[in-house]
Amino acid sequence: GGAGPPYALFGLLEHECKMSVLHFSVTRSPGHAEPVPNKQEMVFYTGVRTFRCRPVFSTDAPNVDKHKMERFLLPGAPAVASIFGPISYAPMPLLCLGGDAGAGAGGLRVVASGSLKGADPDRLILKKVVLSGLPYRVHKRTAVVKHMFYNTSDVRWFRPLELWTKYGQRGLIKEPVGTHGLFKAIFDGVVQQRDTVCVSLYKRVYPKWPADLRFVLE
Repeated sequence: GGAGPPYALFGLLEHECKMSVLHFSVTRSPGHAEPVPNKQEMVFYTGVRTFRCRPVFSTDAPNVDKHKMERFLLPGAPAVASIFGPISYAPMPLLCLGGDAGAGAGGLRVVASGSLKGADPDRLILKKVVLSGLPYRVHKRTAVVKHMFYNTSDVRWFRPLELWTKYGQRGLIKEPVGTHGLFKAIFDGVVQQRDTVCVSLYKRVYPKWPADLRFVLE
């Protein structure tokens, strides 16, 4: 009979059969106009592996140990996509495919491209959450704030955090007032009744564990 199709033989390096947190430097494709939200299911094609995953996007700032989570992959802005996957070694090119993975190759299109940065489970990805409240009573630099907390224990727990207002004032929680979450705060300037009092919280975000561990799409 005639010669069959050629076969490609390859082997895995040390630790490439183990799982870890992988980080890829990615850039959104110029031809992709639709939004790319965080944790959307995508197909990663890298090296000899093709698999489904839900990447977490974060900033790609150098020389920092904490990285802010991005809700979308913005056009023209480099970002880092973090996933749980089999360990690989850089440099490793990456194609990110989006669309209907169940429809086969015809339902997929290139969403982003990039390369592997490395495997690092200690990289911190933080999600910012802002709690807001309203001044209930105001007297110069002192204000009683409502609708930020709803019990006294929460006020005491978040007491060390710094407050800020949308008009540029900075302050601290002084003491709780009553039993329904109101508290007295003191600021570095005069507080207006129409102002909004806020506090910033940060939560560490982890990639989602893959539902399919075959790492080969048929």
